[in-house]
Amino acid sequence: MTYLQRLVAGRKAFTQPLSWDVPYLGSWSAEREQIDHDFEAYVEGVYRKSGPVFACILVRQHVFSEARFLWRQAAQNGAWGDLFGTAELGILEQPWTGGTTGELLARMEADASLAGNSWWTPVDDTGKAGRAATGPGRRAARLVPSRVQMVIDSADGNPNALDARVVAIWYAVPGHPSGGVLLLPDEVCHYSPVPDPGARFKGMSWLTPVLEEIGGDIEASKHKRAFFKRGAQLQQAITFAKDTNPALVTEFRKKFAAEYGGSKNAYKTLVLTGGADVRPLSVDLKQLDFKAVQGAGETRIAAAAGVPPILAGFSEGLESATYSNYGMARRRFADGTIRPLWRIAAASLQRILVPPALGTGQPPVSLWYDDRDIAFLREDQRDASEIQAQEAQTIRTLVDAGYEPETVIAALRQRDWRQLKHSGAYSVQLQPPGTQPAITQGGSA
Repeated sequence: MTYLQRLVAGRKAFTQPLSWDVPYLGSWSAEREQIDHDFEAYVEGVYRKSGPVFACILVRQHVFSEARFLWRQAAQNGAWGDLFGTAELGILEQPWTGGTTGELLARMEADASLAGNSWWTPVDDTGKAGRAATGPGRRAARLVPSRVQMVIDSADGNPNALDARVVAIWYAVPGHPSGGVLLLPDEVCHYSPVPDPGARFKGMSWLTPVLEEIGGDIEASKHKRAFFKRGAQLQQAITFAKDTNPALVTEFRKKFAAEYGGSKNAYKTLVLTGGADVRPLSVDLKQLDFKAVQGAGETRIAAAAGVPPILAGFSEGLESATYSNYGMARRRFADGTIRPLWRIAAASLQRILVPPALGTGQPPVSLWYDDRDIAFLREDQRDASEIQAQEAQTIRTLVDAGYEPETVIAALRQRDWRQLKHSGAYSVQLQPPGTQPAITQGGSA
């Protein structure tokens, strides 16, 4: 019996997935692929302490959370039909008590940015999870990324084999009788927009490649803070005569720090005695050029996040800020970052939903995002209207030229002019060749 068969057989023996134990877990020859970085450390050490990182994630959240989800049906000719909703989408519209689709997407984005992966599964008030969660209070539950492990197995038990696949999701729950909950892959939404090249099935945080830039930005901020704490002045060298008693020098340092140290004593006139000579090591903070140093780091962080610097309010983006530049940056962010994330999120969330059955022989239905009411994309909607106007003119021209209207629509949708079929009629009136116009009773055509 394969690992997956034993897993499914074990699942069937239990009616309360949240309260079972896992008797075979230690003996099954499968391995677990775990999130390999400390999620909590990323949250505390990067998200809460790095302004550029927080700004990039916030920009991504604000736009990403604007979408809503509906079903769409594939048409016979390969195009997509109209968007429509069903009661099944309620778990996305109100994922938990008082929750909204926007809050769900915002949390998915935060997890994906910080851990590379976001995990969700249905639960209900009876204590069931996954596909078994069909009772009252059905809602979406977030799995903390650092507690998730993917159980990997293959036909010969080798997790590195070509046929290896994820056969289960193990979620560690502190205090749980069994230590956690075991779920099947199709019971869990796994959102991982950036693949990890070092792993086959999990994602990677976009923060990983720019950790050096993030660390440098944090250290630069600490340096500036130390500058102001020292009285908004750079270091000074105070010299004494070579025969000065060392004990007097030590006492002088204590009194000098108490009298002139800290930002509250900035710019006070130095009054020194005993032959002390003050020599500034630098003139002012401008010589350190923190703006250029930190600005370059911010730009690299924004590039990794897929956020144009001007949208995050970074200095290098604002220096070239114009209405045209902002429009181009907005379009780059929407088309190159947010729309791909929406597509991946829709496919991921569909795994915890049951698509509507439309009857035998009907095209498949899939989850899709609806961006029609998003203010950030209004310029795109205007461009879409202009494109539709051009297509309408093309349709009119082709129909007037005698092509069958249905084939004209198909040719435009599929971008394939071979779909066009001519009706055999010509001229504006689309009269067959040799046909005489009808004569009315009044004698005019």
